[in-house]
Amino acid sequence: MAADLSTVYTGIRFENPFMLASAPPTESDSNIMRAFEAGWGGVVTKTIGLHPVVNVKGPKTKFLRADNGDSRLSMSKRPDTTLIASWNWELISDKPLDWWIGRLSRIKRQYPDKVLVASIMAGSGNDKELHNWQTLTKACQDEGADALELNFSCPHMDRVDMGSNVGKDKVLCSVVTQAVKEVARVPVWVKLTPATANIVEEAEACFVGGADAISSSNTFPSLPLVDPQTLEFEMNVEGYVSPGGLGGPAILPLSLAKMAQMTKAFPDRAFSGIGGVSSFDHALSYFLLGCGTVQVCTAAMLDQAIGPNVIRKLISGMTEFLERNAHRGWSRLEDFRGLKRDAVVAHSQIKRPDEREYHGGYEEEAEGYARPEKVSS
Repeated sequence: MAADLSTVYTGIRFENPFMLASAPPTESDSNIMRAFEAGWGGVVTKTIGLHPVVNVKGPKTKFLRADNGDSRLSMSKRPDTTLIASWNWELISDKPLDWWIGRLSRIKRQYPDKVLVASIMAGSGNDKELHNWQTLTKACQDEGADALELNFSCPHMDRVDMGSNVGKDKVLCSVVTQAVKEVARVPVWVKLTPATANIVEEAEACFVGGADAISSSNTFPSLPLVDPQTLEFEMNVEGYVSPGGLGGPAILPLSLAKMAQMTKAFPDRAFSGIGGVSSFDHALSYFLLGCGTVQVCTAAMLDQAIGPNVIRKLISGMTEFLERNAHRGWSRLEDFRGLKRDAVVAHSQIKRPDEREYHGGYEEEAEGYARPEKVSS
């Protein structure tokens, strides 16, 4: 059987399960159309609000790298380094809803077979704010958006009723989702913050509110390092810094752990995996946990902003994987999606050694451990 990269996720057909996440690469109609030309199956717009926002002075995104063969970690550009993570303190789209009206519909007219998802965000502290969510919902779906992604995850909001502060509150998760679902004619996805004690609780609240899918994870709250020479944070404005979001390779294992919690709890629900994806091997981990799509940001930003080489590698990687496993009867994502979900268990379910195999927690040559002392008789 020939490899088939198409998939159906929340009732929407994708030509492939790879998407650009809501982030700087999707901040404009020109970037989104470039992304579709490059081959991405779907794009989530930079988060759209009703009013323009003003970002911090100076760079909004930097990249943390490690010196090869050394221990130095720094955001400074230098040769012979390996990317560790991205770091940003960027707010939502600096273009208000009115700017996007007309542009979203033009994108859909030119790329009717591509999936366009509108990321939206408003407050949640009162009925007026809930109405703002509904205003954004109706406007974006009228423009032709195939789905909506509710931003309950932006880590940079000072207001207690916006961004990740919503994603940390079960009641707000449910109430806002329900308000959107009251007027939505398209699938509603919710993007959750990883900065919560038990993400399963927030996911459950979103599903109770009517969410069709959960996207996770957004970036992890973090601070840049202090430069040992200047004693200043590597990212600062006039000496001051605020926590930003850590993304890229460093968060891949962390995001997988959050995703596993949710797919284990809700095996029949739809999930989109985000965090650290730059190759099909990375995406495969999310698929094997049960995700129906994956989203990419950092790798795309470092590849001509919208990742033409990244999507080419993702598509070729999945094609080769399916061809390599054709003898198993696999020809599409659904044939192997969720295959390793049940292999993630509680720590107490992991087999312990018997008495003869136990060496006080040490192995003879375990990396990172001291050699156990031999006890003289």
